[in-house]
Amino acid sequence: MADSETPVTLRTRKFIRNPLLGRKQMVVDILHPGRPNISKEQLREKISGMYKAQKDQVSVFGLRTQLRPCLRLPEAMKKFEPQYRLVRVGLATKPERASRQQRKQRKNRQKTLRGTAKVKGAKAKKEK
Repeated sequence: MADSETPVTLRTRKFIRNPLLGRKQMVVDILHPGRPNISKEQLREKISGMYKAQKDQVSVFGLRTQLRPCLRLPEAMKKFEPQYRLVRVGLATKPERASRQQRKQRKNRQKTLRGTAKVKGAKAKKEK
C-alpha cells in the first residue's frame, strides 16, 4: 500500500458558529498513521466533503503536529540540534559566564566611557 493510499481520519472538536465573522470554525484532529503530513489542499477537499461545502469556502490554518520522541545519532544531534537541547541531554556543557546583574553593570560602565578618551575611565564626565 502506498503512502498516499493509507486512510486519513479527521475528528472535529470545538465546533463554533461565529456569526460576527460569518463563518463556522472548528478544531480538527488529523490522524494519519504510517503516512507523512497531509497537504492543506487535501485537507480542504476532505473537510469540504464532510460539511457539504465547496472547496474554496474552506480555509485551513494553524496546523500543529504532536511532538514525538525521535531517535538520532549523536553526530547528527551535534550538527542539527540547538545548543540548549544538547546541554539538556548531556552532549554539551553550558558556557560559564558572569551573572546577569554583573553583565548589565559592565555594559552600563562601558556606556559612560563611550566617546571619551579611554585613559583611566575616571574622567568620564565632561566638566563645564
